Amino acid sequence: VQLQASGGGLVQPGGSLRLSCVASGDTLDSYAIGWFRQALGKEREWVSCISFIDGSTFYADSVKGRFTVSRDNAKNTGYLQMNNLKPEDTAVYYCVAADICWGSTTADWTGSHWGPGTQVTVSS
Repeated sequence: VQLQASGGGLVQPGGSLRLSCVASGDTLDSYAIGWFRQALGKEREWVSCISFIDGSTFYADSVKGRFTVSRDNAKNTGYLQMNNLKPEDTAVYYCVAADICWGSTTADWTGSHWGPGTQVTVSS
């Protein structure tokens, strides 16, 4: 499966963005969809994941209550709704597809399907 994230951009603090992760080459309904982000000069950080088995969702503490992960299997697309954005959310955001929601490090997702990222900048 090939993934393409989109929807990034420049937003003011407190604003919202919705990222999309569109799949091709296979259907997403048998994959968990994870989201990571990488700020300049920092390691890639796990953000969220949604299971394909029962739709269970998982969030990093830093985004819990502000971000919502979802999926639309009919559109072969995953989403990350980001509300109340903060400057520290500025990063390149990546989506990844895997068998299950693995752990919170990129090493845990070895062998998974990564797409190119989309830049999110939160600034006034």
